[in-house]
Amino acid sequence: MTEVAVGTHTVTTIAELRALLDERRAAGASVALVPTMGALHDGHFALVRRARELADVVAVSIFVNPLQFGPDEDLEKYPRTLEADVAALAGLGVDAVFAPGFDEMYPRGAEGGTTVHAGPIGVRYDGASRPGHFDGMLTVVAKLFNIAQPHVAVFGQKDGQQAFLVSRMVADLDLPVRLDVVPTVRESDGLALSSRNRYLDPVQRKAALVLVESLRAAEAAAADGLSELLAEGVAAFGDHEGVNLDYFVVVDPDTFLPIADDFRGRALVLVAAYVGSTRLIDNAYVQVG
Repeated sequence: MTEVAVGTHTVTTIAELRALLDERRAAGASVALVPTMGALHDGHFALVRRARELADVVAVSIFVNPLQFGPDEDLEKYPRTLEADVAALAGLGVDAVFAPGFDEMYPRGAEGGTTVHAGPIGVRYDGASRPGHFDGMLTVVAKLFNIAQPHVAVFGQKDGQQAFLVSRMVADLDLPVRLDVVPTVRESDGLALSSRNRYLDPVQRKAALVLVESLRAAEAAAADGLSELLAEGVAAFGDHEGVNLDYFVVVDPDTFLPIADDFRGRALVLVAAYVGSTRLIDNAYVQVG
């Protein structure tokens, strides 16, 4: 890999980030980008460590993107821990932290600019529960790709539908970036790491384990086919007080469409549920049939 200057630079404008990364690229360095909304945890840090393996220069964006929040979602209370995030990223050797304000990213406002449409998969599953979410997510990711012009961008498998839609956007729009998807990072008891886990009280934290329990039940039943898989996965929710299942679905990873009853092969189980007022998601690959 190419030798580059060390030290973490925190920048807030597009011009600053471009200048910094252009200088590194001109010196022959490769660039990896890790897009985040901050409130970083070990799942994010796994993405950063993977980015460090893949490129000379690692840039991490921290931007709570209002376009991907619905009117009744948690935009205002979404955790913002920029100072702690920057300190943690510096400890991991991140070269650039891009922390723009809203006006920097959307100078025409939330409703006044060009956006990316996620297509038919964008209105399924999480898209059905969060209308417009994936259009907003793809819009900010496309902007970040154009701003940073990374050679590789790193995402987490925990947000499986997001990773699929970003991959499809890159292919459909011929964007010159390679994607790398890191397996979901979990707590010792199996709960997928999420910035929203901090909303859970101790009782809810324990109840949230039903998501991973449902995936384990589905995996155990997958050899018996789709019907048994679905029955066992949904049954895992039982009568968990304070937990409301949003969806439990099995999709073809190549199309993200629900699999047919006679499907045989590798599939992806997606689950979402509300634990109290906190919405959590998870997923796992299974071998059906």
